[in-house]
Amino acid sequence: MKVILVDQRDGQTRTIILRGWLKGLLSVCLVGAPAALFYLGYQSAGADQANMLNEETTRNWERELRTQAEQLAAVKQQSEQQLEALTLRLAMLQARLVRLDAVGERITTIANLDDGEFDFSQPVAIGGPSGGRSEAYTAAGFTGAVEQLERQLEDRQQQLEILEGLMVDRQIQDDIFIAGRPLDRGWIASRFGQRADPFTGRLAFHAGIDFTTGRAGAEINTVAAGVVTWSGPRSGYGLMVEINHGSGYATRYAHAEKLLVDVGDVVKKGQNIALVGSTGRSTGPHVHFEVYKNGRVVDPAAYIHRTAR
Repeated sequence: MKVILVDQRDGQTRTIILRGWLKGLLSVCLVGAPAALFYLGYQSAGADQANMLNEETTRNWERELRTQAEQLAAVKQQSEQQLEALTLRLAMLQARLVRLDAVGERITTIANLDDGEFDFSQPVAIGGPSGGRSEAYTAAGFTGAVEQLERQLEDRQQQLEILEGLMVDRQIQDDIFIAGRPLDRGWIASRFGQRADPFTGRLAFHAGIDFTTGRAGAEINTVAAGVVTWSGPRSGYGLMVEINHGSGYATRYAHAEKLLVDVGDVVKKGQNIALVGSTGRSTGPHVHFEVYKNGRVVDPAAYIHRTAR
């Protein structure tokens, strides 16, 4: 192999003849140099591309993490709102249960139910054998169960309030129902109607029934609930109490030794309102009992023999 060298200044040439291993070495250098340059360029480009891929991947991961964090924050906020709403609904249910307990207690009292038969302060006694496989509530199923419970509580509350109103009306009617005697013990000394006047001996009309125990101080009780319209001395009656029971009915309790109520007082059925005495036009300790219906005096016998409701 010949290698010609040219001098640029004077244009002279020089020839070098390569033989043997020098010829092979030069051939390898001439052929291998481009390949080496290509390989180095390829490696450099691959490294740059790898660096670009790593940076892009990092940025993608960062965007993905930010997106997931935002989604997690939204889910957390939604869960907190749902929990707050559920807490409010549970508080409302508890308030309804308190009202139902109060209504139930009033109905139990009004109905005179046996003690313990309907004790609203104790949990309901329920039970039974296991029904096999059980399942947990799903979120939708739990919400549906709460809504169903709300509807049932509202329905029961309305029913109990209606029942309470009916029973209260019934109790009021029972309380104002005139029945019984003004004295727990004693006997009838003089009946309603014509009789010989104890002071003149002449025939005179007696507008009530006289009850006596033979002594002063016995308790005089109301035969029905009502409002006191008179409490004090009255001509011929001595110390007297008059009670208006509504529906056109009124009763009078006369000749008392002591009065225990005032005008305007609301009295209950069977309440002690005075003590037996002998004030006014009286010959001895007794209570003169009168019944008025629509402003006219009537025979109390029809009322004292009534069975109390």
